[in-house]
Parts: sequence; structure tokens; C-alpha cells
Amino acid sequence: MDFRKAFRVKPGRRLELAKLDTRFHAGLDEEAALELTRKHRKRLFDLQRALMAEDRRSVLVVLQAMDAAGKDGAIRKVLSGLNPAGCRVTSFRAPSAEELDHDFLWRVHKAAPARGEVGVFNRSHYEDVLIVRVHDLVPEKVWRKRYREINLFEEYLTRQGTTVVKIFLHISKAEQKRRFEERIATPKKHFKVNPHDFGERACWQDYMRAFEEVFQRCSTKQAPWYVIPADHKWFRDAAFAQILADTLADMKPRYPKGDFDPAELVIPD
Repeated sequence: MDFRKAFRVKPGRRLELAKLDTRFHAGLDEEAALELTRKHRKRLFDLQRALMAEDRRSVLVVLQAMDAAGKDGAIRKVLSGLNPAGCRVTSFRAPSAEELDHDFLWRVHKAAPARGEVGVFNRSHYEDVLIVRVHDLVPEKVWRKRYREINLFEEYLTRQGTTVVKIFLHISKAEQKRRFEERIATPKKHFKVNPHDFGERACWQDYMRAFEEVFQRCSTKQAPWYVIPADHKWFRDAAFAQILADTLADMKPRYPKGDFDPAELVIPD
């Protein structure tokens, strides 16, 4: 199954997230999905090596989701096989005092991947039209302008040679509750427990509406959004791995040719 075609949000399309099946698995069972993930991880390893050697372009992966949807898990399961010298993960939390003294895109642009890199944003600039909107942190007239500013920013990155891939891991409210309960019941997962996250469940519908508008306004030809069903972690990882590997393959990264004749090289004893 072509997951890019299946899960890509067409520009201008208004999704209804409540109507999407978060338990969809494309007929795969867990074993088959794990094998698919392994296959695409191998592809990613080879493609990343070529991207690093080429040193002309980069990839930016934007990951967004509700709490407990598995952003950290997806990064670990799919990207752990990459060369860490060419892969950088940035997690965006509450902005610092310095970041608040700049425009909302300043801290994000600083973290954009360099040539030859795969950069991953765990949360991103989209928080400034999500949590900011849901909790009324800035006036609507301010955050509404940010959709256009975000599109222009991503268009600029693509012109500079960065391929932008945006992934939304879509879980159900019931699955989120189950994962929260599992964290509470598992001492080794207590570090993940944040009571604030539980309170955010009261804003679930507000977040869904905010995400729906993000997809409608900011899924573009040059920087598409993909909505991946994520109740099954194993399917989430397989779909994410395939989408990213296929995107890199389309870039056709090439190893540069040496500026020497190998036949003329002599290594002294």
C-alpha cells in the first residue's frame, strides 16, 4: 500500500478527524508491520548516507500529535538506525525568555537542518496555531495570520533545498486514556506522567478543530501533511518509515564523484 498517497492531505481539503479510523492497519498484522519497518529502516540508512555525502540538500520531519500518541516512540523505532552525525532531533517546549523576545519562527529556524542532515521537530512552529489557539494565549487576529507566515517559511526552506515532511500521529481519545493508565501503572514510565496532560483531554474537540484547520491551510504541494492512524504502534511505525523512505528516495541523493583518478593514486608504504 502506498501510505503517502493514502494519508496525504490534499491542499485545501477539510478533514474531519473524528471520521478517520485511528485503528486502521491496512490489513497488516504486527509481525508484517514490524518487518516492513525493518525494510524501510534499511532503506533510510542507505539513503541518509548518500544525502550526507552529497551535502547539498536536507530533510525536515515535523511530528505533531496529541499527548501519548507516540512521537518519541516513532522517532526511536524508525530513526534510531540513522547515523547520528547526520540526524538531529529538536523538541520544542514552552518558549524561553530569549525565545519570547523574538518572533515565533525564530527558534524554529535556528533548528532547521543543515545541508546533508535529517532534522526532526518533536512538536514545532505549529504549536503557535494549536495550543496558542486552544488556550487563547494570543488574540485570534494574531494567530490567524500565522498560517500564511508558516506556509511562506516552509516554502522558503524548500527553495533552499530542504524537503519538508509533516506527520500527524492520530490516536483516539480512548487509546490516549489507555496509555495514560498504563504509564501510571508502570513505575518505569512514571517519568512520562504529567497531570497537566490529563487536563488537556477536556480540550480534545478544540484541539481536533485546530488540527483540522492546520491541515486545510498548511498542507501544501511543497510541504504536505500526512495523517497516520496511530492506535497500533506497530502500524504507526511502518507507515512513518515508508513515507519518509519514499520521500528520500524521490530526492535521489547521489554520492559525489571524486576529483581524482583512482588509478593514479599511490599510497606510500
